[in-house]
Amino acid sequence: CIMGSLPTVKKGSLLIDSSTIDPAVSKEMAAAAEKMGAVFMDAPVSGGVGAASSAKLTFMVGGAEEEFTAAKELLSCMGANVVYCGQVGTGQAAKICNNMLLAIGMIGTSETMNLGIRLGLDPKLLAKILNMSSGRCWSSDTYNPVPGVMEGVPSGNNYQGGFGTQLMAKDLGLAQNTATNTKTPVPLGSLAHQIYRMMCARGYAAKDFSSVFQFLREEEGQ
Repeated sequence: CIMGSLPTVKKGSLLIDSSTIDPAVSKEMAAAAEKMGAVFMDAPVSGGVGAASSAKLTFMVGGAEEEFTAAKELLSCMGANVVYCGQVGTGQAAKICNNMLLAIGMIGTSETMNLGIRLGLDPKLLAKILNMSSGRCWSSDTYNPVPGVMEGVPSGNNYQGGFGTQLMAKDLGLAQNTATNTKTPVPLGSLAHQIYRMMCARGYAAKDFSSVFQFLREEEGQ
């Protein structure tokens, strides 16, 4: 925890936090670091295990613009995309928004694939049609949630690895908190949060978040 290590930080240090937390907490940490003569920047990361292994992660950076060049030099060792978002907290804001859309998209893809299968469509054929049509999205063409449709994704490995359902539920909770604080209506984001919380309660916490497809299939029989 950076906050716990602040008393030992040397003056002039650059602190970069790549966890996903509430933007308000990042601002608190930046203020505490400034009192110690250090610089704090939030730089949450996106891309998953595959992008991490190939150094193609995306970092969303918030903090003093004059410090961004130094931060980018360090983060470029791990990521292909290092984007300056604005002042402290804006990196977290970008990550939370991205993950809310990711969850909504994954649920929509899972519902669509499940409906198509129930209507008699071959899942690989349906995915092919979606991916050449207007419904195409990352969850359908890169991270399809249906077992057997794609290789090298968690759905093809009993939803092991990838980005855990529990982590998605946590990030959606952050999105809900910030939406409440800013009085922003996010009805689909709220519903996605409830779905992933239910999944955690039903034994899906450690599975990849694309296991929402399996969750929906199990709900059919109840």
